[in-house]
Amino acid sequence: MNNQIQKLYNISQKTTRHIIGLMSGTSLDGLDLAHCRITGAGADTQVELLHFETVDYTIETKNRIRAIFAKKNIDFQTFTLLNAWLGRFHGALINDFLKKNKIPKDRIDAIASHGQTVFHAPSILHHIPDMPNATLQIGDGDHIAVTTNLLTLSDFRQKHVAAGGAGAPLAVYGDYFIFSKRGENRILLNLGGIANFTYLPASCDANEVFTTDTGTGNTLSDAWIRRFLPHESYDKDGAMAGLGCVLPDLLKALKTNDFFQKSFPKTTGPELFNIEYVEQAMEKIGMPYPKTIDEKCDLMRTLVEFSAETIAEAIENTLITNHQKVCDFKIYMSGGGMHHPILTARLQALLEDASFYKTDDLGISGDAKEAVLFAILANECLAGGTTHFGNRQGIPSISMGKISFPN
Repeated sequence: MNNQIQKLYNISQKTTRHIIGLMSGTSLDGLDLAHCRITGAGADTQVELLHFETVDYTIETKNRIRAIFAKKNIDFQTFTLLNAWLGRFHGALINDFLKKNKIPKDRIDAIASHGQTVFHAPSILHHIPDMPNATLQIGDGDHIAVTTNLLTLSDFRQKHVAAGGAGAPLAVYGDYFIFSKRGENRILLNLGGIANFTYLPASCDANEVFTTDTGTGNTLSDAWIRRFLPHESYDKDGAMAGLGCVLPDLLKALKTNDFFQKSFPKTTGPELFNIEYVEQAMEKIGMPYPKTIDEKCDLMRTLVEFSAETIAEAIENTLITNHQKVCDFKIYMSGGGMHHPILTARLQALLEDASFYKTDDLGISGDAKEAVLFAILANECLAGGTTHFGNRQGIPSISMGKISFPN
């Protein structure tokens, strides 16, 4: 038997595995690394986050990714080179992470790499007849495996698409395994570049679990802050938004896109929600380009309101469909947006009957959550069975991840 196959078999037989989950989202802030000790699998999964770090990307790294990010027309050589370069770069960051935290390499059973999404193309966005849902992440797993000399699982979203899903959101699987609680209705709300949530019923019945993207989270605010203040990557503490007022006509125009009329579950990305999206809404209402500080702050405040209202409306519509009331749910937030005081305040005002918390209150840092969830997906691929989520759109009952051996 191939030695690597034997090692893979031995890892799958362990009762406890050490897996490092990697996540780099659409905000392009950096790479999250989460060292997890995972026991069991499926509904019996137990996770302990042992070490966590976010390595900020340099401006040069961000610009390299932005050269191909969410663009229909790119330089194909740049894309090809970046796929390999990013894999090696992430591998080097893993090696640094292990050294910094004095983690022996032989303690790690596997790397779980989400990669960097560069284009998300569900059918509800591309509208091309006879073409399927599609999504693409770079940062090749073979390069990570060889650079670290560790078993690597990557490219999780492809199996989701192949099995009938749209490639996102994937958080539902880990959310269900580690955050479900019998007797308590929960919503796990991720406020990333794109916002999404997982509905976890008190019954803990996988057939009743639900997940969807809602639309923009931080991506529009981040894009516009970079335009207004090129040295900044996000509106820290909502500083600009906090000085502005909501522009009702612009808000109404932003909400007219047919994405918001499409049925749940659905998925989207910066391919739709970008600077051009806002500029088109401004043009539609005859709004001039913001030049003064007051005008810029008003735009930033309106973008926050756009996110808050579309998130709240998506949650309310989902609960109504499932004959539930907001007051019966606890909402646990994660992602960068949970640190935005205006966004979170507006969500609490719009969903005033709900109780709001962070996933930190459940034992998993909201900043680390997505990296942890990909470690869980890798654990399922290595040792889990198949949890049946019913025959519903958006949550195929599968395990995900492609395996790369070190040599």
